[in-house]
Amino acid sequence: MTSASRTPATNSQVLSTAIIWTGAYTPDGGGRAEGIGALRANGDGSLEWLGTAVKAQSPSFVAVHPTLPVVYAVAEQRKMVQAYRHVSGHTLEPIGAPWPAGEATCHVAVDPHGRFVTATCWGDGQVLLYELDADGGITERFAAAPSTDPHSVHSPEEPRQGRAHTSLMLQGGRVMTTDLGHDTLRIWTYKPGTGLVADHEVVLPFGSGPRHLALHPGGNVFVVSEYSIEVFVVRPEAGTFELVFRGPATQGGAMDGDSAAEICLGPGGAFAYAGVRGSNRISVLEVGSNGSELLPVQDLASGGDWPRHHLVRGPWLHVAHERSDNVATFALDPKTGLPGPVVHSVETPSPTALVPNG
Repeated sequence: MTSASRTPATNSQVLSTAIIWTGAYTPDGGGRAEGIGALRANGDGSLEWLGTAVKAQSPSFVAVHPTLPVVYAVAEQRKMVQAYRHVSGHTLEPIGAPWPAGEATCHVAVDPHGRFVTATCWGDGQVLLYELDADGGITERFAAAPSTDPHSVHSPEEPRQGRAHTSLMLQGGRVMTTDLGHDTLRIWTYKPGTGLVADHEVVLPFGSGPRHLALHPGGNVFVVSEYSIEVFVVRPEAGTFELVFRGPATQGGAMDGDSAAEICLGPGGAFAYAGVRGSNRISVLEVGSNGSELLPVQDLASGGDWPRHHLVRGPWLHVAHERSDNVATFALDPKTGLPGPVVHSVETPSPTALVPNG
């Protein structure tokens, strides 16, 4: 899709023509992919595997520029971030050389104004910012201040490693990042030429492991915790986020070997969907109290093995399964928010992220 073709479209047009990029693991990360993949999303909810858009080393997460035909991806095992240009069809090509990142760089996100990209590193806890030029290319790299463990009293003899995992662009221009290792949410402001400047942080319970985030239309942020299999809600009060809700991520409770992965919102923000690996479930949660509560409604089989990431697109829920090499699609009931049975499944090598191309 060229930049000229990025004109406003009706919802039905978007749903009939979209490309979804797939992050994936290649052999260096234990996977079977060759690089960033591409799926065609059809109007009936089915997905069609188009093939590898560009060869890359374990691009486990990707992000799309808000206005330009540019895609950003991590190279998780190689400790790099790379920009790609969308040249035609489902083909990408690198823009310049890769930029250095940190150990196990696992997530990228793009500023909605196209000024910068953030990257988070699970292996060493680094939070990085890359400034962009007018063409979407990376020009500078800045490392944010390292995290400190607010729960250090619990493990004085064995300091815990910070493990930054994801970034979320907030209303008003700030950025929130999770730290699995230190059980914190860190809020940043962007300063051109400097990068991310610490604003404040929210401390979550010891051992919870906050992983991924979703922004409610009202400004609250939903958090899913990888280790404790819970959901949290933080609310901005006079510019400072505070914890207002904690509850289970599933109706049936956590099972041995479980780890939560992704959380996202459904149409209108009335429901949220959390993925749990191990027991391979998607949990439907009702959003209550004007976005201040998340109440489990139903757990269902995710349609494959190891649901790493999922995406709600219109009336469809697409779930990427890293270990069974497939993306399963469910139709969502517009009234109850509940998914029905799997309506489609497509083979996709080692998918770890599903990101629409605009």
